[in-house]
Amino acid sequence: FTIMNKNTAFLFLILLTNSLLSQDNDSLLWTIEKHMEFKRISNTDMSEDGKFVAYEVREPVMADEKSEYISQIWVASTDGKINIQYTRGDKSSYSPSFSSDGQWLAFLSERSEKTQLHIMRVMGGEAEQITNEKKGIGAFQWAPDGKSIAFLKADEQTDEEERRKKEMRDVIEVDKNFKFNHLYTIKIDGHNIQRLTQGNFHVTGFDWSPDGSKIVFAHKPDPKINTNRIESDISWISSDSSKIHSLVNRPGPDHSPQFSPDGEKVAFQSEGGSPQPIGLSDIYVISLEKNKIESLIHTPDRAANILGWSDDGEQIYISETYHTSRVALSIPSDPSSKQPYRLFTDLEGNTSNVDITGTKMAYVYESTDQPAELYISGINGSAKKVLSNVNKDIQIPEMGNSEVIKWKSKGGMEIEGILTYPVGYSKGDKVPLALQIHGGPAGVFTKSFTGNPSIYMTQYFAQEGIAVLRPNPRGSTGYGKEFRYANFKDWGFGDYEDVMSGVDKVIEMGIANPDKLTVMGWSYGGYLTSFLVTRTNRFKAASMGAGLPNLISMTTTTDIPDYLVGHMGSEVWDDYDTYEKHSAMYRIKNVKTPTQVIHGANDLRVPFTQGQEFYVALKRRGISTEMLVLPRTPHGPREPGLLMEVTPRIMNWFWKHLQVKP
Repeated sequence: FTIMNKNTAFLFLILLTNSLLSQDNDSLLWTIEKHMEFKRISNTDMSEDGKFVAYEVREPVMADEKSEYISQIWVASTDGKINIQYTRGDKSSYSPSFSSDGQWLAFLSERSEKTQLHIMRVMGGEAEQITNEKKGIGAFQWAPDGKSIAFLKADEQTDEEERRKKEMRDVIEVDKNFKFNHLYTIKIDGHNIQRLTQGNFHVTGFDWSPDGSKIVFAHKPDPKINTNRIESDISWISSDSSKIHSLVNRPGPDHSPQFSPDGEKVAFQSEGGSPQPIGLSDIYVISLEKNKIESLIHTPDRAANILGWSDDGEQIYISETYHTSRVALSIPSDPSSKQPYRLFTDLEGNTSNVDITGTKMAYVYESTDQPAELYISGINGSAKKVLSNVNKDIQIPEMGNSEVIKWKSKGGMEIEGILTYPVGYSKGDKVPLALQIHGGPAGVFTKSFTGNPSIYMTQYFAQEGIAVLRPNPRGSTGYGKEFRYANFKDWGFGDYEDVMSGVDKVIEMGIANPDKLTVMGWSYGGYLTSFLVTRTNRFKAASMGAGLPNLISMTTTTDIPDYLVGHMGSEVWDDYDTYEKHSAMYRIKNVKTPTQVIHGANDLRVPFTQGQEFYVALKRRGISTEMLVLPRTPHGPREPGLLMEVTPRIMNWFWKHLQVKP
């Protein structure tokens, strides 16, 4: 600088600063670690006076030999002036709920190892643990007067069962000795507990009447997940007695009951009096006095989830998927009304965890290029305001743009999907394409933030120069009952045409290189991946995650057999041909595509042997393959460390067989 004049030195500093900033910007890339920075927001609860919203924030903890997710509770004021973390520590606290007077915040916490109920003053102070149950507790709800709380607790082991366990003679008798969830109440002052229900049934959900005199609850014959699709009934009980009154008792599942504001009716979700294994959720109401069940108008997707009643009792608020968006809507509570449903959230992104109090609506919102935050607005979307800053300060690298595209499948059915371009994509470039297939098959790809951590980290693929197509083929949620039922007894065929025509669409758009195609999917997505490679050799590499290539062995080993039987139309022993026709294992000789297999070691939904079958067959046939087993993992990674392993290993597999990397 001693030989420069002032102007020259100043110019040099500007150039140097710009160079350093450019280097910093270049180093900001979509790594797996960057994806993991984004936190999840859930379980919103607004105080009855509309002044505060409590919510739950989950983030990964990977330090000191830990690999787990920790959730903590935050509280924000709806005027936007306050946003503070309420709980802390190395154990999770979650499911916040305000008392009716807004003075107390109740929540569940794992501070004492088992999940227990805690309460704390909203204005501050130490949290007080008010339950100390041996096995912990489940869902809870404040009584309307704020003096007690109802909660669910599973039956404990008998003394004989405890003795056998200590003696290591605790043989498990399958489908016997169930531990049922039952209803209890607890006073928040004296902590005295009263048991309300008992017997051979499993309580799944409940709601207090507005005057606190009754609790309506859904129950099923056993705790098995498969039973959710077969049978569930609704009853009510006085909050100070043990006499149970049957309210809805008919075939199929009836569940998620909620009292009307006047306490005279109960709204609930139902399949209409008969099991619908493929999936259906319409809204019904029943009058406690007349005991008459009446159907309300259907929502667009007929997959409604009740959020609650309007204060005047004239509307019922619903959450469901509408094409590629998660939305909130309302329907009239009068069965005779001809008024149509009304959407009151936009279709540009996903609106979830909605809580409505009076004329205010708290919710979590995200879009393909915007991470999740907590918002408050009027029910009509007016005066929208962000309340949280959970993901606000995270630096976001340049993103691969995402857009919804449409195409016609073979036979003329219109299909939608979300296409994410590579980071820095230039028009005219022909790039590798990864076809990603969702689970279900009644899953759906929506406009969630593409930088979120997930099994398949979208922006990581985009950073690597790969376009990602996420189609919603027939069978997907979000497009109505007929579309969701359209792959009945047709797995691997109509859906094959839907996704492959989507691939052709991206090729026709001049984006995908037809010689650089890959495919991946988890669960049903893994199923269709396995089936695709038996029908086409167009893919250079495939990755089957938790796939089910053998429907015959799958149907008698999964924990949800009725779901598969519902899609195939009969029990396997009554129609082997249909199960074989739709199983990749019976077409395994056709496979030439290098196929990676990934599976959780503890998967009960799609048993580990499903992945093992496909891997061993491919290996014995001499097809390029590898199998990755995720230890301690059920039907998908539950540990952040293991989640971070999946996408890079898939990426390495793809590049190995694409034989080129940008």
